[in-house]
Amino acid sequence: MSPSSPAPRQAAHPLARWAARAVAAVEQLQPLALLLARQYVARVFFLSGLTKLRDWDTTLLLFTEEYRVPLLSPPVAAWAGTAGELVLPVLLAFGLGGRLAAAGLFVVNGVAVLSLPELTEAAAQQHLFWGCLLAGLVLWGPGRWSVDALWWPRVARR
Repeated sequence: MSPSSPAPRQAAHPLARWAARAVAAVEQLQPLALLLARQYVARVFFLSGLTKLRDWDTTLLLFTEEYRVPLLSPPVAAWAGTAGELVLPVLLAFGLGGRLAAAGLFVVNGVAVLSLPELTEAAAQQHLFWGCLLAGLVLWGPGRWSVDALWWPRVARR
């Protein structure tokens, strides 16, 4: 080797190797994290939808008197909100149309926040947390442990 040629490349620094292994280990948890996020948010919205169904007269009264859903009449808003809270969480829980289900629930969550004239700080924080989880699911998808991950590769091959 001549004095003017560059020195042989040194092996990666031990700290860099350790960091790469740590990142790889954490990334192995991603499917579990996405599954848990899907299940958590799906449960919250599904139970809310069941509550609305249990006492439909009260639900209609709330949408008429308390909730101020823009652009929709109270009965239409009640039906749409309840349907969204019952159908979209099931899709999200299974990861079937996961991004679409998460986006739909993101909208339902946003409309809920905008429709309630007096939202406590604690309730606002809950809605913000759910919105962040849903945004993450829209951006990264439902993960490897979902119907989408099993089904879409087969559809793409056809």
